[in-house]
Amino acid sequence: MSTGRQDSSHRFVSMADVAERAGVSQQTVSRVVNGQPNVSESTRKAVQKAMDELGFRPNFAGRSLRSGRYRSVGLCIYNITQFGNLSTLDGIMTAAREHGDAITMVEMGDDDPVSLERMTKRMLTLPVDAMIMSMSIKAEDFDTFRPSPGFGTVLLTMYEHPHCTTVDSDQYGCSMLVMDHLLSRGHRQVRFVGGPSYSVDSNFRERGWRDALEVRGIDVAEPLRGDWTADSGYEAGAALAADKDMTAVYVANDQMALGVIAALEDAGRRVPEDVSVVGVDDSLTASVPHNRLTTVRFDLFSRGRRAFEQALLGTSPNYHVQQIRIAGTLVERQTVADLR
Repeated sequence: MSTGRQDSSHRFVSMADVAERAGVSQQTVSRVVNGQPNVSESTRKAVQKAMDELGFRPNFAGRSLRSGRYRSVGLCIYNITQFGNLSTLDGIMTAAREHGDAITMVEMGDDDPVSLERMTKRMLTLPVDAMIMSMSIKAEDFDTFRPSPGFGTVLLTMYEHPHCTTVDSDQYGCSMLVMDHLLSRGHRQVRFVGGPSYSVDSNFRERGWRDALEVRGIDVAEPLRGDWTADSGYEAGAALAADKDMTAVYVANDQMALGVIAALEDAGRRVPEDVSVVGVDDSLTASVPHNRLTTVRFDLFSRGRRAFEQALLGTSPNYHVQQIRIAGTLVERQTVADLR
């Protein structure tokens, strides 16, 4: 007996086909497809069996016309393997699952231009109700961009936007945590090792470091930069090792902080006895035994969850954009000395 799957490869399988195979009305098939009540379990199983045999797939365009929603949110992300992106994605996917929605993800290459207008046009061709866009680099059209009306648009960035909700870990606030910790322990000569100049996160962390020193009337030394890797941190640490006035180094991520510590110790500067070091992101626990680095931990899962929830809310006509910043937590370990 033919299962009907061969037919489905030659033509579109309709609800009428399923109804005929199951011996029910098209209205009953529609109720099963949309998960509505008032269908007996035996009838539901018969309809599901017919759909499986025929290879039936619901017409999502038709369903969206009836319900007003595709029940899917678009996600644009650059370099999904970058630290933080996977935890953020976990938060997004968990929230989507709890709402009964799906995620349609578009990963952009490192060479793709960061354009909100271009990505919105692409997302509008897909069956999605809203869009989340991760921006480690500020989009070229950030200041001029206007989201499509009724299309919930959330940007994962520290920059505020007048027409889009933005959600991010508080990259400026984390520097306040670090600097308050160091300054309260008697450190005044605090150097900074940042990430690449194009990095939004690094720029806000540097701004917080500068402001914390300037508001106290402390001279600000020229910051050094790396590329987020431990080797680039080592180069910065080697350059800083001869700085005898320095008592602490604030490093924009944990990998570079490891490199800074290695370079300082190779140069005979003990951590924390001679120089204290603080990182950001708490990313070493799974890979470095006896991790002793004081750092800042972000709740990246909540970052993703809140972005998804705001994207759904953004489809409402009465929605008001928000600027959401999620505070980090200082994790005190053994790389900061008390000079008091």
